[in-house]
Amino acid sequence: MACGHHLQGRGRRRGLTCAPASALAGEQAGRPGGSAMGNGHCGRTKGLRRNTRDVFSKPYRKKGFVNLSTYLKNYKIGDYVDIKVNSTVHKGMPYRFYHGKTGVVWNVTKRAVGVEVNKVHREKVLKKRIHVRIEHVQPSSCRDSFLARRADNDSKMAESKAKGLGLTTKDLKRKPVEPKGAFTLENVNTVTITAVPYDIEKVVAKREK
Repeated sequence: MACGHHLQGRGRRRGLTCAPASALAGEQAGRPGGSAMGNGHCGRTKGLRRNTRDVFSKPYRKKGFVNLSTYLKNYKIGDYVDIKVNSTVHKGMPYRFYHGKTGVVWNVTKRAVGVEVNKVHREKVLKKRIHVRIEHVQPSSCRDSFLARRADNDSKMAESKAKGLGLTTKDLKRKPVEPKGAFTLENVNTVTITAVPYDIEKVVAKREK
């Protein structure tokens, strides 16, 4: 098709139009649809790692090879792990949605672990089971406070049973912090504070000294 500059006469009256410059540039570059870079339906990327420039980036002085301690950790079924993508290792990398999520280990393989993660979809909570290499997971500390409190309560119950104090589990429940009680101030002297006029001459004289 000729360009629009050559269709000023009969061609335009017959309904022939000139293709836009972006489409011509796209066709010359061999891109389908004839859309230029950044324009049209092909401009926005839809890859699996889109929008991960900062999400998967590693902090300062933390780049490079994976520490050996990563491969020496033992994972068992039922352990809680945090999914944290290590961009150094491209194999076994989970999708960006699971980055930062906490799940439970349901399977252990040679180089990876199966993690069950909750995914909220509209009104439903879906149980998603994925396999992630061990470079992209780390033990979670979400249950540390609970396990410490449970061990403390067990020790208190054993001590109360030995001494016959009659302590129950209801007495060991956590209680919210109550507001402070009322109190009365005594020997309080009232002091009246008044504004002191600002004298610029005194200030200047003091600075000069």
